[in-house]
Amino acid sequence: MRVGFGYDIHRLVRGRMLVLGGVEIPSEAGEEGFSDGDALIHAVIDSLLGPCGLGDIGENFPPGDERYRNADSRTLLRQVRAMIGDAGFRIGNLDCVVVLEKPRILPFVPRVRQAIADDLGISADRVNVRGKTKEGVDATGEGRAVEAYAVALLTEGTA
Repeated sequence: MRVGFGYDIHRLVRGRMLVLGGVEIPSEAGEEGFSDGDALIHAVIDSLLGPCGLGDIGENFPPGDERYRNADSRTLLRQVRAMIGDAGFRIGNLDCVVVLEKPRILPFVPRVRQAIADDLGISADRVNVRGKTKEGVDATGEGRAVEAYAVALLTEGTA
């Protein structure tokens, strides 16, 4: 077994859609980013690539590379699924935290879990997503950013 950890943070700006785990969430501001800015999927990608020795999201999908401008992070996640499978690993489970002052993500969690599970070819009961706030502390707590953390358990072998 191998354990991977991923983290991402994106500034929130008006005029962008808030996308978390591939799900559009109504909000006054969304993630600033070269791609769609989906901080949750970006954290998940790093949590999967790292334990397989496959680098990180920036190495595999470099910001500034026009192929990834406004990229749908779900498409990138499906590519990562193939990469880790080719490397001889399969996903045991994911545990994820989204840190965001508003909006509250609880009503969207079932859709987010299912979207991530679908893209990774695993059951939704292997994907946990929960929201936290920072109680007004730092840029995220002031509503200027969104953070995401992900921990992945991978095993060697095929499904």
